[in-house]
Amino acid sequence: MSGVWYFLGSFVLLLAGYTLYGAFVEKVFGIDRSRPTPLQTHRDGVDYVPLPRYKIFLVQLLNIAGLGPVLGPILGALYGPSALLWVVFGCIFGGATHDFCAGMMSLRYGGASYPEIIGRNLGTGVRRFMEGFTIIFMIMVGAVFVLGPAKLLESMSGVGFIWWSALIFAYYFVATIMPIDKIIGRIYPIFSVLLLLMAFGLTVALLWQGYEILPNTNFFVNTDPSGLPIWPLLFITIACGAISGFHATQSPLMARCIENERDGRMLFYGPMIAEGALGLIWVTLGLSFYQSPEALAAVIKAGSPTLVVKEISVALLGPVGGALALLGVVVLPISTGDTAFRSARLLVADTFHIQQATPNSRVLVAIPLFLAGIALTFIDFAVIWRYFGWANQSMACVTLWSVSVYLARRQLLHWISTLPAVFMTAVCTSYLCYAKIGFGLPLPLATGIGIALSLACLLIFLKKGASLPEEEAAY
Repeated sequence: MSGVWYFLGSFVLLLAGYTLYGAFVEKVFGIDRSRPTPLQTHRDGVDYVPLPRYKIFLVQLLNIAGLGPVLGPILGALYGPSALLWVVFGCIFGGATHDFCAGMMSLRYGGASYPEIIGRNLGTGVRRFMEGFTIIFMIMVGAVFVLGPAKLLESMSGVGFIWWSALIFAYYFVATIMPIDKIIGRIYPIFSVLLLLMAFGLTVALLWQGYEILPNTNFFVNTDPSGLPIWPLLFITIACGAISGFHATQSPLMARCIENERDGRMLFYGPMIAEGALGLIWVTLGLSFYQSPEALAAVIKAGSPTLVVKEISVALLGPVGGALALLGVVVLPISTGDTAFRSARLLVADTFHIQQATPNSRVLVAIPLFLAGIALTFIDFAVIWRYFGWANQSMACVTLWSVSVYLARRQLLHWISTLPAVFMTAVCTSYLCYAKIGFGLPLPLATGIGIALSLACLLIFLKKGASLPEEEAAY
């Protein structure tokens, strides 16, 4: 019974985080209800389009969610219930703060895209690097979020993987070039509701059918069958649901549709808390549905985390409910993949000053992006996912340092972003030094390098951050 209380207590902490810490972060940043928003100054009927608050919330949730709060927490469950702690506290103090500040900075900068937010605070050189890095990352996200749903749909229907991939890419292309209120603004709120209903439906079914919730509540024991260390791997494995740099690339999409700054906490901080709730559910399902971490690991090895999703959904909700739950999970990556390509289109257009008012101009920008995305689907999913995880969290580091500079210039309490920036810098550096996709160093040495670099970044920031000149707008 204690496991149930831990699970419910985690949800209470997330709600308290939104109510209390979210209000504190909002107060630190400083909301100006009279300030014109990008929608009022740049309205164009394509990307700067007014949407109701409930739609923006649901679209933002679907944009940032992807497969991250499903696959990442399933993989994170292998490490034991410590994954719950990372989801709760990472989401409140890291992810939601990151998303809120990135979204509000985009609002203040006229709906600026991610690299401009970074460049305005960290300089032209960092901006140029992040422009290329972000475009590549967006294409990678699109490819990852074709492979995942295509594999699930193939297992559900028997129709070949290639056909599903082609169909998803075709949809991505249409959604990328259409005005945001024609497809995304109309159907994504419905998909978000479906996603939330299915996730909570699985939770109710788990309780109803008598599964023991969180049979292991030892939060400080590593249960990974392969012996991989919690530090730093857990903090890379679970990104969406705790903190994700990808979200900062999505916030400008909705920053261009918001009518008043007072809605920032609800529409940027709130969706991340909701995603944290999804992450909690899938960590709990992974820890509670299977008898042991070894059993969970065997299913993952046999068919990747998507097989875990299929097994849990069908077992708990039956064939019909399982199919609906799987469709809800399929919607997650598809609805993120198309906005990833949309973000890439806007980024290329902003970088090269290409007007996007006409369909032809949008098509010309989109074609090379999709050709690159199709090429990436021929690479093994596991390889792309590992690079995606590190790149995603590294982007979060850059965003958090940018937020710290923004706040320090204005003599505001920058520690709300500086402390998570220091932590995530240590995580990402340690992972790159330790992992096989990086330098493969011994863990103590990798950790020492990570801590040293994060402290060096902190010292540089404390010495120079507040005095860095703010870069002029790129457009």
